[in-house]
Amino acid sequence: MARIMIAEDSEATRLVLKDSLNIGHHELVAEAKDGIETIEKFNLIHPDVLLLDICMPKKDGVSVLHEIMSSDHEAKIIMITADENFNTIHKSTVEGAQAYIIKPFSFIDVLNAITMVLS
Repeated sequence: MARIMIAEDSEATRLVLKDSLNIGHHELVAEAKDGIETIEKFNLIHPDVLLLDICMPKKDGVSVLHEIMSSDHEAKIIMITADENFNTIHKSTVEGAQAYIIKPFSFIDVLNAITMVLS
């Protein structure tokens, strides 16, 4: 069981992610709806894994990823995106993202990504 934080502005997507965590017996330790809130909560809680949406208000996911990885090189971050653009995926990988989940996704996609970054 891992301690997971969800950073996603869409309530519907957060619900799917929470259901996935329940199925996988993971613990939801925090939720954030924008980039600034994500950084603040991440720095307070230090979850095992951060599920991070790329398109969020106040600060986009790639900027959040960069800021978190600059201060915590060991952070485990899975990017969530509806954009399959290679440049966006490549940029996030360079910044330190360990995995991607492409919307729409299933609970198996979420659980496989979590398992991968934790192994």
